[in-house]
Amino acid sequence: MANSFGSLYVGASGLQSASHGLNTTANNLSNINTEGYVREQVVYEDRNYQKIGEAAVSTQYRGLGVEVGTIVHARDIFLDKAYRSENGRHSFYEASSEAVQEVITHLQESDGQAFEAAIKDFEEAFEEFAKDPSDTVNQNLVLQKASLFLSRATAVEDGFEDYQTIINSKISEKLNRINEIGKEMVELNLRIQAIESAGVEKAMDLRDKRDLLIDELSGLARITYREDNMGVVHVELEQVEFIDEVTYHPVGNLTDRKTGFVTPYWPHMSEINDPDDPTQNYYYPIYDLTNVSAEKDSDIGEVKALLMARGETWSDYRDFYDENGNYIASDVYKDGVANSIMMNSEAELDTLIHQVVTEINNIYSPIIAVDKVYSGALTATYIDENGEEVTLDASKVHILDTASCSLGSDLEYPPRELFVRSAYDRFKNNELMDVKLTIDDGNGGTYEQTVQVYVYNEEDLSDANTCYTLKNLRMNEVLEKQESYIPHLMYKENKIAVNHDLGAALSAIWTNQTFNLNPSDTTPCGYSGFYVKWIGEIGNTGNVYKTTAESLLGTKEEIEFSRQGVIGVSSDEELTIMIKYQSAYNAASRYINVVNEMIEHLVTSLGHV
Repeated sequence: MANSFGSLYVGASGLQSASHGLNTTANNLSNINTEGYVREQVVYEDRNYQKIGEAAVSTQYRGLGVEVGTIVHARDIFLDKAYRSENGRHSFYEASSEAVQEVITHLQESDGQAFEAAIKDFEEAFEEFAKDPSDTVNQNLVLQKASLFLSRATAVEDGFEDYQTIINSKISEKLNRINEIGKEMVELNLRIQAIESAGVEKAMDLRDKRDLLIDELSGLARITYREDNMGVVHVELEQVEFIDEVTYHPVGNLTDRKTGFVTPYWPHMSEINDPDDPTQNYYYPIYDLTNVSAEKDSDIGEVKALLMARGETWSDYRDFYDENGNYIASDVYKDGVANSIMMNSEAELDTLIHQVVTEINNIYSPIIAVDKVYSGALTATYIDENGEEVTLDASKVHILDTASCSLGSDLEYPPRELFVRSAYDRFKNNELMDVKLTIDDGNGGTYEQTVQVYVYNEEDLSDANTCYTLKNLRMNEVLEKQESYIPHLMYKENKIAVNHDLGAALSAIWTNQTFNLNPSDTTPCGYSGFYVKWIGEIGNTGNVYKTTAESLLGTKEEIEFSRQGVIGVSSDEELTIMIKYQSAYNAASRYINVVNEMIEHLVTSLGHV
């Protein structure tokens, strides 16, 4: 009788185990479309055995049935790590590719007209001007096309800066999301730890949510992570601890007051004594954008790509020069402004504008170094706008080259430049100035000579207001009001003649092979070929990013497919398993019925004895 009741318990254990299997399978099926859900599997184990006797060669036991050993949270940690690594790398190159494509979009079409057309029209205007510089139609055409060229270039630059602002907004959003993920993961860590501390159950739904957050975080930044024996996940972001046992270290945003650009930093590793005085503060940056490469395994994370694409600030041609006014070295360029597609594009565009503008202005209103006019001049001294005496090397002071300049129809000196700086005239006060020269007499001595000349307002790379940059340029309003004032006449010995050489010189600048895109460009081109070369360079960069992103996407999808084979829920597979558990449940049920009938028969039979 005792064995019969024991058999009943064995059948009941099978019934219970099959019921758990059905419930788990049903849960899988009900979450088949739940994002981040990981398939659960029931693992069975034997119940305890009871000793019932001794046989000749062994001890005899009888089993007490089956029970659920555990419910497995099906994941492959190696596939998870591989997926998250490729996800971060793909996000980096995808964001970089989008930034390059945006640059090309701005260049191909600006306010309904391609920038290339504005360059070509400007060139053609000078070709017409060269035919007859005195023709007011040709003069007006130059002014119209110059204004159009400047406005188109400004529109492209504004488009670049607007997109930098858009990127900056994305960076702020992503950084806020990183902080939100950190906060959520800390809360999940604590809840998982509380549930699993007794060792009775696994917080599977919470683990699914946490793993989904790790997946998302891996696309935003380069991370490493580990789970300790208490079920707490620790995360390092860019090799600095981001999430620990009890808290997370939020990412801070340092905002530039001029541009509004944000720079991520670690507040807990920084020292901020006075928020309004940068000299009193130390900020520990999160990202080192000068060491990003596949070899260093640092080309990971969307935020890093956005920071690199946006750059640190707005850029102009001055970023291609060092503090001494020399072209920066190629390696310095590659480690600097070249890393930012937006800053590099802005600097290359401004380099074109600066060179075109200064070359045209130097033809219309030519300048020459003092020592080239006054042989042996060593220094030049004059009184500047502030009333202070300035003494400079004669080779660094430029004056109007009256011997080769042309004049407008009003015959006034100094001749007018086509493009002007917003805050500075071409020459100091546009008036003759007394300049005291110290001249080598050739016998080891010097003598002084005072001359009256037009002194050129030099460009100072440390002061953008003195430079011919897009932000600082406008058309000469005097010429716009009276086109005949554009220099085109030679006035010598009281004789006036049209300067055809000036028109030819202006036309020739477009084909001279003297223009370099950037410090790494070793094949100079003319202004006419600038656009094609520029688009080609940017297109090549974009193609590298796009090809890499597509390749990484394929790798990422392959890993995700393999990963889904482990964690994903297949309705066909789950239905097959459900049929198996249902059959096991029915078998256990029938087994219990048979045992029940047997016990009933025994009880009934014994009752009649």
